[in-house]
Amino acid sequence: MAEENIFLFIPNLIGYARIVLALLAFYFMPCCPVPAVFCYLLSALLDAFDGYAARALNQGTKFGAMLDMLTDRCATMCLLVNLALLYPSYTFLFQLSMSLDMASHWLHLHSSMMKGASSHKTIDLSGNPILRIYYTSRTVLFIMCMGNELFFCLLYIMYFIEETHVWLQGLLAVCGVVCALKSGISLLHLITASRNMAALDVADREMEKGKTE
Repeated sequence: MAEENIFLFIPNLIGYARIVLALLAFYFMPCCPVPAVFCYLLSALLDAFDGYAARALNQGTKFGAMLDMLTDRCATMCLLVNLALLYPSYTFLFQLSMSLDMASHWLHLHSSMMKGASSHKTIDLSGNPILRIYYTSRTVLFIMCMGNELFFCLLYIMYFIEETHVWLQGLLAVCGVVCALKSGISLLHLITASRNMAALDVADREMEKGKTE
């Protein structure tokens, strides 16, 4: 039997398309807000499709999980860099958001992998109840992620609009609440992952002590 080529699995091909769309969005951001937002949101939307394809085709892989997380994190980070340029007075908040997002997901993924999970979206269901709902309800996960991305995209595109409509400001406010909630979840990620890593350290140290006794 021929060896499977993980890199050509359908979910990973979708992942590559997401990267191309994200790069196009970054290219357009300095000058062309409409195509930039279109490419960015399409890349974010395809995140749901690669997960569906992975489950439907039984093509879930560790490489795909890592590709998925890195694409999400890098895309959001690059958008926030652009927002920091457009709104310099809020640079610190954008930096804080980037740091919390990157640190929490990296530590959560690393601790999950060390515990044997195949994805950063696979958590111990006996753990934090908020994270359990966040990761087991696909509807909640989609709303939170899309609301977060929409908030940053609205901030970006409203910079180029001279007069914003009331409905647009209302949508920004709603998405802002979602963004704040997601930041809270990222903080929970960081705390929970730190505790998991500490527990692994304790177990390793006890094992080492047992060998020396």
